[in-house]
Amino acid sequence: MIYIQNVVKQYQTKKGVVTALDGVSIKIEKGKIFGIVGYSGAGKSTLLRMINKLEAPTSGSIFVEGEDITKVSEKKLRKKRQNIGMIFQSFNLFRSKTIENNIKYPLKLTKQYSKDEINTRVDELLEFVGLSDKKYDYPSQLSGGQKQRIGIARALATNPDILLCDEATSALDPETTDDILALLKKINKELGITIVIITHEMDVVKSICHEVCVMEKGKVVEQNNVFDLFTNPIHKTTKRFVHSVLNDDIPSVVKNDRHIYRFIFNQQQILQPVLSKVGRMFEVDFNVLYGSITELTDKLFGNLLIEVVGETGNQQKALQTLAAYGIEIKEVEGFENRLN
Repeated sequence: MIYIQNVVKQYQTKKGVVTALDGVSIKIEKGKIFGIVGYSGAGKSTLLRMINKLEAPTSGSIFVEGEDITKVSEKKLRKKRQNIGMIFQSFNLFRSKTIENNIKYPLKLTKQYSKDEINTRVDELLEFVGLSDKKYDYPSQLSGGQKQRIGIARALATNPDILLCDEATSALDPETTDDILALLKKINKELGITIVIITHEMDVVKSICHEVCVMEKGKVVEQNNVFDLFTNPIHKTTKRFVHSVLNDDIPSVVKNDRHIYRFIFNQQQILQPVLSKVGRMFEVDFNVLYGSITELTDKLFGNLLIEVVGETGNQQKALQTLAAYGIEIKEVEGFENRLN
């Protein structure tokens, strides 16, 4: 659906050239929810705006549905943008227009729909986002979550194949964020729309994304499916993001000379009493220092920090047996490596 190839974006400033994107390449498959994560200044917003050419790259190519949008005419670009919806952190609704007229706006711009078709489409979208009763209200009369729902309805007005989300939940409280994420999942599942969402919140990524790339200083430092990225982060920036969600520091009361391991379970292993079974088999005890079960895009991920107690030989046999069950085991060697 989207292929970004070796994209560079540079800005000329009074202090010289600033490189916002430095050789970025990513592929986004049709029908996926793809997350782009990074701290402020990583280049993620610039990258998102490249997909509908609100920003033009200094060099590189951006293919959307097989066509390089960096090379199309302005007329063709306008046509292409009708197939790419966009929602914003600050909602970007017209304050002087009713909710009805906010949603009508992109439909009128296309000049492809009759008045009756536009009215029907507005009613369909308001019902889809659960705000049929707000049709004649103004944005000032809505809560933040309701405004974002209207922003989503407007972005869906022209039946796009792609939906770009620019920090769509950053201005919302946690409960409202969950509601908006549920709506985005519904859009992806029921309408088959490819969604690209940029965020600095890993809770958003683990809730709805299928794949994610992590950015730092204008580069993609890691890209993977969400489950593998959470269970085996490679880059230090990715580890910081994952750790912010799992919050699995070794307790300060635990001394460095104890044998501590990180056990990672998949969904099938969580449902089996493997630890108790293996513990009895080899006469070892598993002292759980930290444990959590996290849902990653509808898959369960178990993460335990465990001290293994018993004779050294039996410990090793127990660990080998657990590994044979498919549990991933990593030894944590002191506090300096507790994110390993």
